[in-house]
Amino acid sequence: MRAPLRALAVLAAAAVLVTGCGSGDDWSQPHAKPSPVGTLGPGFVDSAARPTPEGTVTPRPGSWSGVHPSKDYRVVLLTTGDDSPTKALVTAVRDWAEDEEVDLRTVVAKDAQDLVPSIVRAIGMGPDLIVSAGNDLVDPLALVTASHLSQQFLVVGAELAEPTHNVTAVDWSGASFRGEGLGASSTYDAGSFTAERCAAAIRAGVAAVLNDLTGIVVWLD
Repeated sequence: MRAPLRALAVLAAAAVLVTGCGSGDDWSQPHAKPSPVGTLGPGFVDSAARPTPEGTVTPRPGSWSGVHPSKDYRVVLLTTGDDSPTKALVTAVRDWAEDEEVDLRTVVAKDAQDLVPSIVRAIGMGPDLIVSAGNDLVDPLALVTASHLSQQFLVVGAELAEPTHNVTAVDWSGASFRGEGLGASSTYDAGSFTAERCAAAIRAGVAAVLNDLTGIVVWLD
């Protein structure tokens, strides 16, 4: 891991402690804990055994469709890059948020030096969930997320190699980038980031988080 990135992560942890409280713009007003509306369908996970930490589950297609976020769910879309897979993921997240009437805000990392600071900004806003889209965010997230275990993260179309319990990922064959030096656990295919696959990714991932099935990889067939 590059030394400048580690240094930025240390500064990030300190910065969030300083900026964690603020005006109403950062959702600082009282807010009920989010809860799932509806239930997971059969086959999302093995009902006899919860997924192990860092484990992978392959839910039955559509088994997540009955789960919706509770009112005023606060989500930050954290993104970087203008490649077609990232654009497809961003569109899917925004469409989902509109359909579900989610309170969505967006933080965009402008360049490599802004990756860790962008995570800091997202955490400082105090959302219920931070959704990450863009492979360049994977390494910075691996550095920062373990220091903020009370903040839930959802990584779509990529995954952290060793996630803590607050980081959930959704992947499929053709995605699953795991950071510099690790690459993907399957052959990367930008064409696999279809509108349908990306829409399923955000819905399946949020369904897992809302049901406290976190720190795992949700693998889509």
